[in-house]
Amino acid sequence: MARETIINYKKLELKYKGADEEITALLEKSVVGTEGGLRYSMQDTGERLKYYGKALSFIALYKNNRLAGVIGLCYRNTVSCGMTFNSTFLRYLSFSNPFQTTKVSQKRRKKLTQANENFKHQIFSMFIDPIRLPGGNDPSEPQVVYACIEGENERSKNFVRQAGYEHIRSVRTVAFSRFNPSVNPDVTKLSAEDEPAMADLLAEQYRDYCFYHDQFSFLNHRYYVMRKDNVIVAGVCAIPTAFNIIDFPGIQGWILLNIMPHLPYFKRLFKPGEFRFLVLDSIYCREGSENFLPDLFESVCASEGHYSAITWLDENSGLFKLIKANGRMGVLNRILTTSPGLIFASFPNISAEERKKFIESPVYISGVDLA
Repeated sequence: MARETIINYKKLELKYKGADEEITALLEKSVVGTEGGLRYSMQDTGERLKYYGKALSFIALYKNNRLAGVIGLCYRNTVSCGMTFNSTFLRYLSFSNPFQTTKVSQKRRKKLTQANENFKHQIFSMFIDPIRLPGGNDPSEPQVVYACIEGENERSKNFVRQAGYEHIRSVRTVAFSRFNPSVNPDVTKLSAEDEPAMADLLAEQYRDYCFYHDQFSFLNHRYYVMRKDNVIVAGVCAIPTAFNIIDFPGIQGWILLNIMPHLPYFKRLFKPGEFRFLVLDSIYCREGSENFLPDLFESVCASEGHYSAITWLDENSGLFKLIKANGRMGVLNRILTTSPGLIFASFPNISAEERKKFIESPVYISGVDLA
């Protein structure tokens, strides 16, 4: 994708471009997280960007012709309560300090909204409806733009609020671990030929959710299923992931980074400065088969050579409540606590009545979008 200048203001410039070497290098050096909380960098960033293919574009901020920050735009169709929408997920939010404000009063927020010629206002207006950018869909059609912001990240929350987004739902981190995972004979990797049928099962399970899509459900053909009497009762996609831990404050963080990597068994879960795990994506569970999920996750960990796994679920969804009530998710689920992820969204050309569905219904969030 050729870069295209969309805003030029004094020594600042915004460009619309693909994931080139310049952006990849910036993201590889980026630290994710909030000061005072868990902070980490991601490994294999270039490879992970490829997961999105041509559906990922970037708005890049240049200051004095030097790249200062980016925001990723992931274009996709999502299904919300049976209706399909052109959607944009904001994958990376990284702007330098001049464009971030820790506290914004209502008076200041109103002033920013009315400042038609202000550079910051131009940025905010653009993110209210990024579908108008080059390569977007018909701007007259209903659109959904959404992002997941760490609950303690005040700067990112204020950015999306000033851009007109509203907080609609919250998601929670769910962890799984085993010191000695074993393979279950009822669990096998799904064949490519069976993926379309599995996609139908997933679509049916998430029919009452918002933002559902199967973009990563069968990524690299790593979908595993558990069968009972030749019927699929549970399934999940497993995506190997690794973080370089920069900082994890507090007693919990000190124990995780300084004690556990040196204890028998626990050192399988943590290495000094590194956390290797599986992202569990597109979880499927046949009604009444919830107790099989830990067995499925354990077998997947054993097959993939991992001891830990992470997923993210709407905190008010039935699936989250069932997993939370399960007492067999492992020690990591008991000791790892994080702030909720807040789902913010903007709804161009969508009526207030239709917006209510997004507030009242659980959201689907892919692990690839968060890790």
